[in-house]
Amino acid sequence: MKLLFLGTGTSQGIPVVGCPCSTCHSTDPRDRRLRSSVFIEANGRKFLIDTSPDLRQQLLTHLITDVDAILFTHEHNDHTAGLDDVRPINFLQQKSIAAYASARVINDLTIRYPYVFGTNHYPGSPRVELHEMVAGHSLDIAGCSILPLAVEHGNLPILGFKIGELAYITDASSLPESTIDAIRGVKVLVINALQLAPHHAHFNLDQAVAMAANIGAEKTYLTHMSHQLGPVDQWAPTLPFGVEAASDGLVVTI
Repeated sequence: MKLLFLGTGTSQGIPVVGCPCSTCHSTDPRDRRLRSSVFIEANGRKFLIDTSPDLRQQLLTHLITDVDAILFTHEHNDHTAGLDDVRPINFLQQKSIAAYASARVINDLTIRYPYVFGTNHYPGSPRVELHEMVAGHSLDIAGCSILPLAVEHGNLPILGFKIGELAYITDASSLPESTIDAIRGVKVLVINALQLAPHHAHFNLDQAVAMAANIGAEKTYLTHMSHQLGPVDQWAPTLPFGVEAASDGLVVTI
């Protein structure tokens, strides 16, 4: 399995428009972060997790022209606003792309994109087929077994995913014990670390590191990082063994 980080930033990305902070003005390429999304190749199949607002740039940068399925963690704009940019993939593949999400997210996408999912399908719009998935119930997607994971994003229940020995979790503020038990000891964990200070809807850095220790993955990569963490060279060296800050374009083989 190959995991490619398309974007590791939070909702505004880094740099933030007009921000004078040291992170946003850093010359370290690791401090330039698009909105969070990953591309996974497993068993000969290719998956996107989320369609960030930066999806077009991400697809072009990494020469991605083939997608078998899309998995949505939740409906927030920084995870769904790039849906329209799958159109060229449709044109190349000459077929629809299956997309999987919770019932609430399916409803939100249907309202947000009436020209895609409404009765009057606009010619040339994305061809996406929505399928419901439920936390704790594994399903076969394009020949791969995928387990949706229950995740709490503040007061909003969202999804993470376990695919083989990979667990992908973003926008979490807490995890139920059922999710921790399901992914304990995986080879690779991806988990969000928004900032240094506590936040009502996201793990901060200390919480992400503590959760990584609890789960006990062989390797943990931090994602969904904001400019408020500070430049990566100031805090990444303090991370415990086995925990690393992901960066845009990082490729991990599992």
